[in-house]
Amino acid sequence: MRVAAILQRVLSASVIVDREVVSSIGKGIVVFAAMAPGDTEKEADSLAAKVLKLKLWDDESGGRWKKSVKDIDGEVLCERQQTGFPRCSWGDEAKTLYQYFQHKVQEGYAAEKVKDGVFQAMMQVALVNDGPVKPPCSNSPFTVH
Repeated sequence: MRVAAILQRVLSASVIVDREVVSSIGKGIVVFAAMAPGDTEKEADSLAAKVLKLKLWDDESGGRWKKSVKDIDGEVLCERQQTGFPRCSWGDEAKTLYQYFQHKVQEGYAAEKVKDGVFQAMMQVALVNDGPVKPPCSNSPFTVH
């Protein structure tokens, strides 16, 4: 399985294409999803579920790592990480699998709270980081496989 995602907890984020904001969110997560030839819908299903279940926020009593993006009523901005697998010249198959992943995130949460950019467009992703956030016992950013 090569499908993976890097998550960034944010206060806000937006996607700009041709100097126009095409998508934006408030508090939540940006998901940079990387898919490679041979990845399947089953792997995309698993990744979508993990993204929505990951506990990145504290609870009201200060308990660390107790709430997911759904628990805080946050938003999700999905972006295809095209540099994750640079030899990806599999066009339509990649687009179909990415769209399937993004749909599964919407289906697992709320469609209006899950946004995305423009597939294979030159985009600028702007975000206001909500951190630093470091998971317990880890020296690396959040990577979900």
